Amino acid sequence: MNVLLIGGGGREHALAFSISSSKRVGRLFCSPGNAGIAKIAHCVNIDTSNHAAVIDFCKISDITFVVIGPEGELVAGLSDTLSAHGIKCFGPSKAASQLEGSKAFVKDLCASARIPTAAYERFSEEAAALSYVASQPTPIVIKANGLASGKGVVIAQTHEEARAAVRDCFSGRFGEAGRELIIEEFLEGEEASFFVLTDGQTILPLTSAQDYKRVFDGDKGPNTGGMGAYCPAPVMTSAMTERVMSEIIEPTIKAMTKRGTPYKGVLYAGLMIGEEGPKLIEYNVRFGDPECQVLVMRLRSDLVPAMLACVDGTLERVSLMWREDVSLTVVMAAKGYPGTPAKGGVIRGLIEAGDDPQVEIFHAGTKKEGDRIIANGGRVLNVTARGKTVGEARERAYKAIDKINWSDGFYRTDIGWRAIKREGKA
Repeated sequence: MNVLLIGGGGREHALAFSISSSKRVGRLFCSPGNAGIAKIAHCVNIDTSNHAAVIDFCKISDITFVVIGPEGELVAGLSDTLSAHGIKCFGPSKAASQLEGSKAFVKDLCASARIPTAAYERFSEEAAALSYVASQPTPIVIKANGLASGKGVVIAQTHEEARAAVRDCFSGRFGEAGRELIIEEFLEGEEASFFVLTDGQTILPLTSAQDYKRVFDGDKGPNTGGMGAYCPAPVMTSAMTERVMSEIIEPTIKAMTKRGTPYKGVLYAGLMIGEEGPKLIEYNVRFGDPECQVLVMRLRSDLVPAMLACVDGTLERVSLMWREDVSLTVVMAAKGYPGTPAKGGVIRGLIEAGDDPQVEIFHAGTKKEGDRIIANGGRVLNVTARGKTVGEARERAYKAIDKINWSDGFYRTDIGWRAIKREGKA
């Protein structure tokens, strides 16, 4: 069958890497793709906000299965449009995508289904939000309600920072996403990401990861879409995984079905593991970025049949196999990120950096000009490696980075530090 993959970031390169190896796949197309994806798929330019254009392309190119990578297209209902035209699509419906598209929706669902999460209040007026902030202890968390590309969350250490975050939201910095905001208590503990596949009834656990949101070493600076990750997360023991499934994931899937908006696809739970156990920070309705990169590096099985089973309602027949190795990815970003990134820089040394069979370099913000690879985004490369330990995987990843010549790039040097500290105590 022919497959269309929507998206052009590091997550989509990782998905293309996995999908292209499937025996079920004939031709793989990707829109818009990037310089790395172009090596394994046919990159095409489709205006994915124009659903009719997507349908036309699928008909012309005999596409029978579409995989949607980014959250924007899911929240906009592209999955519904494809399904209505008889084209199978991996990704939840518009209604189900509210699990990421509206933080208020998630918090209210948690309240009704008794899912453990941070205490919160919702605000649509600046004055009321500022008054509430003044009455709360710090640190405190300010979240734009809608999609903000991973940049709509501020962990305010002081009341002054909290007031500034509230004003930013209501000033229009995040557009429609900031018309309403959520103010949450700050949760103590260790963060983890947990992934499952579901067809709305059966839930198949995948694996866990731990990512790094802050832009600089030592978890300093503003939040980003993610500067690195490793998989699995040691804090997600088998006992903790069972608790997450029974206390968070299963009640969510049941609640969504009860509401008449069954959830089908991959569900990504951002968690805080504290003294009281796991609490939900947020849901994403797609594979994480850069978590997807470390996930596919450990996956032995063909992912395509599992994705199809989510659509067909046959997930109970599926099992997946994983490598025992751990994996780690380091994001190379353009100077200026997460603000205005420096674009146009030439990237050299990628072939040499990828010589190690345990290393994959997933492109995110790149394009090809002649024989040159050019930086064309904020997060530009994901240098990803496997190893028997997090320390070994990290050593491989940073050795590969040392071979990359890109003067406009930067990266964190401490990815995996928490797990490596644990390994040192073992």
